Amino acid sequence: MTLASQTPLAALPSPTTAVWQVGPAPIRAYALCIIVGIVVACWVTERRLRQRGVAPGAVLDIAVWAVPAGIIGARIYHVITSPEKYFGTGGDWLKVFFVWEGGLGIWGAIAGGAVGAWFAARQLGIPFAVVADAAAPGLALAQAIGRLGNWFNNELYGGRTTLPWGLEIHRMDPDNPGRALRDDAGRPILEEGLYHPTFAYELLWNLGVAALVLVLDRRFKLGRGRAFALYVMGYTAGRFWIELMRTDEANTILGVRLNVWTAAVVFLGALVYFLRVRGPREYLVPVGATATPAPESDLSQVDLSAREAGSRPVAPEGYRVVDEEQFRRWRETGELPPEAADVPAARADDADADEAPTAADAAPADRSPEPARQAAGGDAEAGDAGAPDAGARPADRDS
Repeated sequence: MTLASQTPLAALPSPTTAVWQVGPAPIRAYALCIIVGIVVACWVTERRLRQRGVAPGAVLDIAVWAVPAGIIGARIYHVITSPEKYFGTGGDWLKVFFVWEGGLGIWGAIAGGAVGAWFAARQLGIPFAVVADAAAPGLALAQAIGRLGNWFNNELYGGRTTLPWGLEIHRMDPDNPGRALRDDAGRPILEEGLYHPTFAYELLWNLGVAALVLVLDRRFKLGRGRAFALYVMGYTAGRFWIELMRTDEANTILGVRLNVWTAAVVFLGALVYFLRVRGPREYLVPVGATATPAPESDLSQVDLSAREAGSRPVAPEGYRVVDEEQFRRWRETGELPPEAADVPAARADDADADEAPTAADAAPADRSPEPARQAAGGDAEAGDAGAPDAGARPADRDS
């Protein structure tokens, strides 16, 4: 008995439409899924940034740069890896700009979004590693939600199956994107039957990655970008085997889908970073803060003066990096040790912390603030030593 002749007991149906017309404007299901994913990612990142001491609303300033940069990066990756659709015989280069017709690569989205987030974090005086770690689980959730858009588009499927969650793929409304059973010449593209819903496998995998990052980050208090590296490793490990299942068209290298190679290379890079980089989780305290902050865990009142003045959601004079013990002390008493009070947060393009003394080394035995400032170089920019660099020896309590 062939797969085509078996009657499935159950199946995962495909939507018959993916676009709704509201007056002259088309509302695309795929776009809605992407937008919802972005909103969820911003909400999760905002909460995690507040728990690390960042003033409320900073995620909006970050998203203003990260989201457009992510979309541009996603489109660039798609065009580079599928150039035949836009250049050469039969290609139309103007369609490079037709994003609404589909064609966004997650690899480019993460890379472009990271560049935008780095720029925004630098403007806000927040170490980029803090932003990356805070965003990690939210990004996995956003990718999971975005995969629902592939369900509406009848795309990202695997081989034939008789499993009860097999995906039905059928001809859609001609105004909608998606996979038809026959091409314009009437030639069959797919046989009748059920196919592995690889988009659903990736959706569930991404939910697991988000949970993994949250659990391990809470258990081991990951810092210095290691939570983000864990997310990258988790995602690429799943993408590797899921990509091998897919049967939709894709460019290949040595007979293997391009995205399989990309997943393997990115996984190895994230693994090396995760194993090599050490250091405690960074916490941030506004420079010049002396009063006891609000008791809420999200520190919602820290930037009250800045908000009332109509400025961006950043502490009036920037942030300083402190460890967990100093952060807890500041939350409870409003006080910081003198050496911590003189160490501003490092910016992404500042000098390597290996070349500057740490806060503990800079402060003499009497813990007075003036010697600490002199040892740190006498100015705010030289005080970056408060944030240990990737090669610093980890604290005993770190894993």
